[in-house]
Amino acid sequence: MLYLKHGGHVMDDAAKDAESVARKGDVFLAARALPKDEADKLRQMETPFDYLLPKLKADPASRLPGDPKAVVEALNKLGTAMVDNDPPAQADPKVEVNSTIPAVYTYWGQFLDHDLTANTDRDSATSDITKPDLVPVPPDDVTASLKNLRRPTLDLDSVYGDGPAILDQDSKDAGFYVGARFRIGRNADNPSEPPIQGIKIPPENDLDRDLPRIGPLLDAGVITEDVLPPALRDDPNKRTRAFIGDLRNDENLIVAQLHLAFLRFHNAVVDRIEANPRDFGLWPGKGRRFQAAVFQCARDVVRHVYQRITVQDYLRTVTFGGVVDKVLAAGPTYYRPLRGHELFMPLEYSVAAFRFGHTMVRGAYDHNRNFGRPAPGQAQPPLIPFAPFDLLFLFTGNGFLRDPNDPTKSIRNPFGGTPTLPFNWIIEWDRLTDKGDPDETHFARRIDTRLAPPLTTQGMVNEGTGGDIQDDAGKALRTLLRHLARRNLLRGYLLSIPTGQAVAAEMGVAPLSEEELRRGNTPEVDAALEEGGFLRHTPLWYYVLKEAEVRADGNALGELGSRIVCETVIGLLKHDRNSYLNGRSWWWTPADAVRLPNGDPIVTIRDFLRFAGVMA
Repeated sequence: MLYLKHGGHVMDDAAKDAESVARKGDVFLAARALPKDEADKLRQMETPFDYLLPKLKADPASRLPGDPKAVVEALNKLGTAMVDNDPPAQADPKVEVNSTIPAVYTYWGQFLDHDLTANTDRDSATSDITKPDLVPVPPDDVTASLKNLRRPTLDLDSVYGDGPAILDQDSKDAGFYVGARFRIGRNADNPSEPPIQGIKIPPENDLDRDLPRIGPLLDAGVITEDVLPPALRDDPNKRTRAFIGDLRNDENLIVAQLHLAFLRFHNAVVDRIEANPRDFGLWPGKGRRFQAAVFQCARDVVRHVYQRITVQDYLRTVTFGGVVDKVLAAGPTYYRPLRGHELFMPLEYSVAAFRFGHTMVRGAYDHNRNFGRPAPGQAQPPLIPFAPFDLLFLFTGNGFLRDPNDPTKSIRNPFGGTPTLPFNWIIEWDRLTDKGDPDETHFARRIDTRLAPPLTTQGMVNEGTGGDIQDDAGKALRTLLRHLARRNLLRGYLLSIPTGQAVAAEMGVAPLSEEELRRGNTPEVDAALEEGGFLRHTPLWYYVLKEAEVRADGNALGELGSRIVCETVIGLLKHDRNSYLNGRSWWWTPADAVRLPNGDPIVTIRDFLRFAGVMA
């Protein structure tokens, strides 16, 4: 996952013309185009996708009916109509679009998704959504052909990769580490030409707030070319690429800064362990063996803290009241491992329900005192009043700008000319994490059926940037990749995801009425719902969003969406013997081993960011 970007695609070996597009841009083959050792490794890391509800998987009546051509046309119209018409640069100041969920939860959800799943967006006979004759794939074929490139456990493999060289001298991910610690990137300071505008973010002397990047690591002799995966080794833009366990976490600046927080949190835990190893069940020592033990202990602590926060803070914040407690108390009703106790990712979750976070994305953010509101007493005015979403895409190692000669194409321009993230773009997390914040622009958009304008062709500039789809022949794919609503709806249809009504009936949740499905819609949305017959058979992703909109006022998922999400996340933890829910004893888990300076346990996202040293 060192080289798979968000919007990048994994092609099936048997796909037409697969060899001719291997390693072009963001496309690589699932096995054949890779060296044998990497192909074997890729196959070994594949895990299953399957359906959460086996009865519906076997029932054709549970899926969208009708002529595929007509259904696809209606889905495209519905997706297009779901995008707000507000100018993309707006900061969404209107009260009615803002939820009570701080904006950080949008990106904790994205980080969680990257930790659990990869490869639902895949160009193959199974799931090529750009085909002109798109027809749903039979569910058995979906589960046989579509594989997950992540382990379905909350184990932070997106952060830790293969682990450091102190565990395995042959680890190709060892360049992430210095002993038991992660490498941290240093922010670009004021070079003589051109100068970086703006003021430094407190604490001003802490400029170790960027992801480690390949260019500086190569220049310092810290890593060599042979450490890089072949696809990344040949990338002409590799120098600004983040050297992390999942390149998708450098897709936009907020999730990139969150990934950085995980690196710093781990390092802070290592500091605690080395200072008092006996508190963590270790004997003081030196050398590689001791460092390996420190790393493994720190990884256990970080994993458990992450899992506990995800359940006790993230899920409780974004889901309907009481659902988390019901699933924790009684255990998951619907999530069951496959034969042989093999864990899997439910498609109803990964292709539909958990994509609710797309509607929470804002058109712009109060990112920091340079690109947002001034800090109290700040003499120098901000450079711009809000950070538009396209700038948050630009200031990453994957950053692209729209081509002025063709707005459907992109040109590369990471960091505005500096090798690492400039100091003026360091995030101020206190602006995105406080549930009691009086500033409504610090909150996510409501969970509803309206998406911010940047989540379309004109805004998602880092999607579809591979060389093989930058030509005219790739224009349809590029346009579709950059329109999240259309992409989500077509993906769900192609992969035979059951309708919202079918899932509600199976899970015993009161279905949405036709009046609820129509409530608050624009004429364009209503017309698309009518045309596709979606008032009686509603795509699950849209249904989950509408349920949140009309039954939870957009401030949480509704009961059905909450049930799917909680059944999946808590189900995975319940069936993972190493999770915090199955800790070493009933009274202590590794998550209890670290605390804030005042002695408080780390139980919220704000606690996590404070311990990591990235928020005051």
